Amino acid sequence: MSKQTYRVCFCFQRRFRLAVSEAPEDIKKLFEQYSENGIMTIDGLQRFLVEVQKEDKATREDAQKIIDSVKHFHRKGVNLEAFFKYLFGDINPPLASLGVHHDMSAPLSHYFIYTGHNSYLTGNQLSSECSDVPIINALKRGVRVIELDIWPNSTKDDVDVLHGGTLTTPVELIKCLRSIKEYAFVASEYPVVITLEDHLTPNLQAKVAEMVTQTFGEILFSPGPECFKEFPCPESLKRRIIISTKPPKEYLEAKEVKDKEDDSQRGKASDEEAWGNEVPDLKGSHVANYKNDLDEEDEEDTDDGDKSQHSLAPEYKHLIGILARKPKGGLDAWLRVDPDKVTRLSMSEQKFEKAVVTHGKQIVRFTRRNVLRVYPKSTRFDSSNYNPLIGWMHGVQMVAFNMQGHGRSLWLMHGMFKANGGCGYVKKPDFLLNAEEVFDPKIKLPVKTTLKVTVYMGEGWYYDFHHTHFDAYSPPDFYSRVSRYTVIQASFIFLDSPYGTRFNVTMEIFTRKI
Repeated sequence: MSKQTYRVCFCFQRRFRLAVSEAPEDIKKLFEQYSENGIMTIDGLQRFLVEVQKEDKATREDAQKIIDSVKHFHRKGVNLEAFFKYLFGDINPPLASLGVHHDMSAPLSHYFIYTGHNSYLTGNQLSSECSDVPIINALKRGVRVIELDIWPNSTKDDVDVLHGGTLTTPVELIKCLRSIKEYAFVASEYPVVITLEDHLTPNLQAKVAEMVTQTFGEILFSPGPECFKEFPCPESLKRRIIISTKPPKEYLEAKEVKDKEDDSQRGKASDEEAWGNEVPDLKGSHVANYKNDLDEEDEEDTDDGDKSQHSLAPEYKHLIGILARKPKGGLDAWLRVDPDKVTRLSMSEQKFEKAVVTHGKQIVRFTRRNVLRVYPKSTRFDSSNYNPLIGWMHGVQMVAFNMQGHGRSLWLMHGMFKANGGCGYVKKPDFLLNAEEVFDPKIKLPVKTTLKVTVYMGEGWYYDFHHTHFDAYSPPDFYSRVSRYTVIQASFIFLDSPYGTRFNVTMEIFTRKI
């Protein structure tokens, strides 16, 4: 059965009349300007690319590739139908890629980094399988930070990766490490950071050190003492693997860890619909009781300084390229900037939302030199995500997301890291790094730019939906909606199901005037 028909009474078929079969008048007029006798030649298409699409370096060869891609029988040009097909195709992206064009010679703390959370899970946070497949998929997409939770296996003579205290099935650590080595630089040659949540005894830490060293060899970044005074730059770390972890406490049996958990906080996570709920803004209602967050990373270090490393295997200690710490004393101590040392701090989504209300400027100051990682709250059992803009506007480098999830928040994350050639590192705006004046994220900014968006039409509904979803006696009547998300000077425009409609949208973009 054709994708454009549906069955009626078991034996008859009805064909939809598609609203996208004819180009709009504006497109027809544009085609006429660059065509002769109903055919746009190679020269005409090249002029269109340069003058209209602003692709200054477009050549005749580029135009010929477009003609070949639409599979039209006119080898020397395209007619209106083929031209319209080109405009809708993947070969005509909304923005031309500029490649890696940001300055990549600044410290790592000056960049937003494409970061995953529980990267090994294939589905939900409670009962899905652990595998190297989602790690591979994330690396292929350009994710640069992979998280692994490492635990002793059932016989306590080897190391598994799994989400502790849940029904998730484990995967061997060595399998994950080998996959990371194979796919780390498929999408980007800039460094991959492996964050380890360590639940191991010293002898198993030594075994992990051997695995990591043998697997990665020379591409493993083994820092000298100067590393911890300032982070190196992404350019100097191309095609390198970096290990980041917190000096672990004495090993605790899984039962002891479980006893510390407060099950009263394991409320039902809100479900997202197929297209995802709107990304919420930060409001007072989101600053809820967070004291019983279940993630062990939110616990403060039991001992300050190097004392906490007494149980750390020496081979394991030397692998750590980015040291994670959380000193005693609460937010004021966590966000204290040490001029002689840089570190990584992890904070749950809930604690971060509380912190931005009371310590917004301190967070911005902290993230100028140090790395802050924010991860989803433990009640997101369905692998949903939070609003990443709150983190980015405070300078958070590692906004950790469940890449196996879905919804608008994840779309924002993927869209953000399309920038800078999709390399996984996006340079922060200068005012988040200004040493003379700390940016206040709460400041109200004037309207600087008005953006007008015209949506002509969309096609492809019959590829995404079963015909049984609709009334059997009428074709689907879709609507279009434009959503605008703004952080600092970057705006994200999303078109939700723009099928068969035309409308104009005017939006005000709030940006900081530099």
